[in-house]
Amino acid sequence: MTFAELVSRARGLAENGRRAVLGIAGPPAAGKTTLASTLVGALSADPPPGLGPDWAVHVPMDGFHLADVELERLGLRDRKGAPDTFDAWGYAALLRRLVEDRDEMIYAPGFERIIEQPIAGSIPVPRSARLIVTEGNYLLLDEPRWTPVRELLTEVWYCDMATDERLRRLIERHVRFGKTWDAAVAWATGTDERNARLITPTRDRADVIVDSLSLS
Repeated sequence: MTFAELVSRARGLAENGRRAVLGIAGPPAAGKTTLASTLVGALSADPPPGLGPDWAVHVPMDGFHLADVELERLGLRDRKGAPDTFDAWGYAALLRRLVEDRDEMIYAPGFERIIEQPIAGSIPVPRSARLIVTEGNYLLLDEPRWTPVRELLTEVWYCDMATDERLRRLIERHVRFGKTWDAAVAWATGTDERNARLITPTRDRADVIVDSLSLS
């Protein structure tokens, strides 16, 4: 699909004024955040009649990373980013609130990559928001703590990217946010790659496969 076709499909999810939640899944550095933010930017610039730019909002899953202090307590600090290092139940609870569409304002947590920590209450979602775009690695993972997430998503798109290019971008990202080159390579090919091997088989459960490189 072209980017214009993806924008049209996303817009259609919230037709007739209903609130929809679009999920974007895929392995680390496959282009999920870029697609989500670019998509929301395009939709916000051209809202449906009677709505403002906040009709589409980006709410990433990364706000539900467990804080480092809790990862240390659980002995999971060296596995940060693995499925069990997120508050999956809390994420599902937020999605449920969004789908129920009862509150005038919902504040979602964000994630600050510079300090690699979640930031509570940093993303406002007003009642006027009709399309929520959320992205994260494990939206399609078939594990007990993650399966409630899929049930709350109107559609899920999967970002696909060739492994070599994805690893190159992932290493560059780790370096950009403070890791040494050697540490970045070790983390990308170790912890991140183990997570990618869990995520890749979920591709077939997606409603749409997006070739991230074709959108670059």
